[in-house]
Amino acid sequence: MVLAVRGAIQVDRDDPAEILAGTRELIREVVDRNGIGPDDLISIVFTMTPDLTSCFPAVAARDLGLVDVPLLCATEVPVPGALPRVVRLLAHVESDRPRSAVRHVYLRGATRLRPDLAA
Repeated sequence: MVLAVRGAIQVDRDDPAEILAGTRELIREVVDRNGIGPDDLISIVFTMTPDLTSCFPAVAARDLGLVDVPLLCATEVPVPGALPRVVRLLAHVESDRPRSAVRHVYLRGATRLRPDLAA
C-alpha cells in the first residue's frame, strides 16, 4: 500500500545552512515517527514559501543518503498572510500500516499550520 506523509518546518531566515538544517530535521522526524526505512520511500515533494530562495531543500535529503529516491522542489502559492519561511514535504511511502497510523510532522513555528496534528 502507498501512504502519504506530510510535514512542515519554519526556518529562521533565508539562508542555505538554515534551510538545509531545518529540512534534515524535518526528514529525520518524519522517518523516525513513522518507522520509515530508506527502501520504503517512493518519492518526496518539497515546497518552500516564496520568501525562501537560497537553496533547494532536496539537497538535505541527498545529504542524508536518500540518493535513489526521486525528489522534487517547488514554490508554495504566495497567499497573502500565509506563514513565512516554511519548508513542507509530502513523502510517498510503501507501507503495510493503515493510513490512520501515519504521523504527520509539524515542527517549530509550522505547528500553527496544523495544531491538531502537531501534538
